[in-house]
Amino acid sequence: MNFIDGGVTAAKGFKAANTAAGIKYTGRDDMAMIYSESPCVAGGTFTQNVVKAAPVKWDRDKVYNSDYVQAVVINAGIANACTGEEGMGYCKQTAKKAAVVLNIDEDAVLVASTGVIGFQLPIEKLENGIDAMAPNLSDSREAATAAAKAIMTTDTHHKEAAVQVEIGGKTVTIGAMSKGSGMIHPNMCTMLAFATTDVNISHELLQEAVSSVVDDTYNMISVDGDTSTNDTYITMANGMAGNEKITSKNDDYNKFVEALFEVNKKIAMMMAGDGEGCTALFEVKVVNANTKAEAVTLAKSVITSSLTKAAIYGHDANWGRILCALGYAGVDFDPEVVDLYFESAKGKIKIIENGVSTGYSEDEATDILTTDHVTAICDMKQGDAEATAWGCDLTYDYVKINADYRS
Repeated sequence: MNFIDGGVTAAKGFKAANTAAGIKYTGRDDMAMIYSESPCVAGGTFTQNVVKAAPVKWDRDKVYNSDYVQAVVINAGIANACTGEEGMGYCKQTAKKAAVVLNIDEDAVLVASTGVIGFQLPIEKLENGIDAMAPNLSDSREAATAAAKAIMTTDTHHKEAAVQVEIGGKTVTIGAMSKGSGMIHPNMCTMLAFATTDVNISHELLQEAVSSVVDDTYNMISVDGDTSTNDTYITMANGMAGNEKITSKNDDYNKFVEALFEVNKKIAMMMAGDGEGCTALFEVKVVNANTKAEAVTLAKSVITSSLTKAAIYGHDANWGRILCALGYAGVDFDPEVVDLYFESAKGKIKIIENGVSTGYSEDEATDILTTDHVTAICDMKQGDAEATAWGCDLTYDYVKINADYRS
């Protein structure tokens, strides 16, 4: 498996487009479209928030129940959440418009929205946006990047990744893009993410593959502890790579799942590192825990600790906050055997050993923490299970961004 330069147009048969529809923003693109030349099977996972946006309800039905999908229409600026029957009607109207323009079935069109909750979509602008995008659909590298940029809200940069892997003697490509910066908390999952692949796989196994990679990727990131109403992750597979169809959990399936995991892990880390107002990606590795479930719980507890996140922003090796966060996670362990390390591109330092300070150099620790990617390694000395979570530091700018988000 190799990472390549690419996004949602990297796999065979996939095209993308973008436009400035004026939905909420001015002077920037705010709509994107992904289209496959061939019908696709689709797998997806969606928010666990009880309050679900209209596009989530629409997509869940189509992903799970339609024979195939072929296009996704995405808008930024307005979330189409808490919009009642009118909002659901706009999902249908959007899909119907795209179906006519693209000459595909209405049930083959997925929709996704991100932005402010509680506002109705300006449906005429969406329809005009679809008209503008359809003739410009392209499989170029530039089209993928433009689409990724068009779906951003408070993101500071676009997020793309692509991998290739040999399956059944054929080169299979997976490309992905996402947006996510705020309302990020691991509960499948706080963002919009889309993966496209030319693998030939059954609908059932694609869904299993998608579900299997979420727990250790998108469900292990957190920025602010808020689970969105619009969380959507969709993978579309059109089979154009020409591999023998994957219909059982064999070596081909395992190779595909590994590649799907890696591309989504990279996207997830990009989102965590682009948290609203942040200056650093904060990674927490829990090693030698008793069970995988306990390792996950411990890593998430540290990554969501506001006090720890603030310390990372201040480049302060305040290890007591991390030990405290481990302690209230609800996992039984012996704090008097725990070791803690900080690591970055500037080096690695052991902060505590067997639950007490090592007498480390504060200056050295501060230097290690003064980077844009900081890792805390928590050695529980209980077993052989491990888990990794990703978040970011907590800064003044997070409050500023969210104090006037609707402005």
